[in-house]
Amino acid sequence: MFNISAPFSLLFLAMVPAALLDRCAGSDSSAALGVLARDRVALTATANEVIVDLPIAEGTPVKIGDVLVQLDNTLQSAKLNLAQAELEKSKATLLKLEIGPREEEIAIAEAKVAGAQARLSDAEAMYDRNALLVQNSVVTEARLEQDLAIRDSARAELASAMESLKELQNGTRPEDLAVAEANVRAAEALVEAEQNVLDNLTVVATRDGVLDSLPWNLGERVTQGSPVAVIISGDTPYARVYVPEPHRVSISPGDRLQVHVDGLQKALDGTVRWISDDPSFTPYYGLNKDDRTRLVYLAEIDLPGASPNLPAGVPVQVEMP
Repeated sequence: MFNISAPFSLLFLAMVPAALLDRCAGSDSSAALGVLARDRVALTATANEVIVDLPIAEGTPVKIGDVLVQLDNTLQSAKLNLAQAELEKSKATLLKLEIGPREEEIAIAEAKVAGAQARLSDAEAMYDRNALLVQNSVVTEARLEQDLAIRDSARAELASAMESLKELQNGTRPEDLAVAEANVRAAEALVEAEQNVLDNLTVVATRDGVLDSLPWNLGERVTQGSPVAVIISGDTPYARVYVPEPHRVSISPGDRLQVHVDGLQKALDGTVRWISDDPSFTPYYGLNKDDRTRLVYLAEIDLPGASPNLPAGVPVQVEMP
């Protein structure tokens, strides 16, 4: 699952009129303007699948682990089952090699050796007898050559049977065990990967908050990488403002400032948690003195005393020191 955090009011700030920025960016300005904001957590789809369930409605508070969107997992479940079957096959092969041949297999190999020895003895006796008879012209040379071929074939058969028996008696080669163990590890890794893909088809909340939106409807096929659920997170909002350039050198993280929120009579105490090093208009080094006073620096100010019910997007004004 991929998480993308972004301020709730980013789009709003991008549309702030130039006149409003001019008001706070002038050389005689003593305030920074902006809006209340909350963190947005956009949960994206990892596959092009159909939405089969939306168990939680928009606007509902959610906790970490709550299922927000369920994508169709039929195909991925089949892939996982196939990977698990391959893993079981690899484990069975490894177990067979570790145990080695059974007594019955060795007994069969010994019987084959005995049979080959008997056939060789018979072939040798036949050849020796016909070798004497050929001298008296009782047996032809062609028959003797045929007997010779039968004898040599019996010798080769006996040698093969003895080597097979020796292989079983010596047990599994270390190289074969290493290959089997590697196959098991590869199969385990594949099962883990397929399981991870399957798990990601169930989109769950990764932070506590409120389910703000579900961009896709039930039954729609989502696009991989597109947001399927958006959570608004954070116990309280924070102020996201633009600090005028003349006041930039006097503002640092940790500074305490007074934040005025439209609709509230009393100002809120705020603490600067971050301020950008880059101005909103560039290149700043190419501007004259009057133009430089129009530069602004984006800052974020925590509001620990703010009500959690304050909506994001409300305009704020921060008093500059």
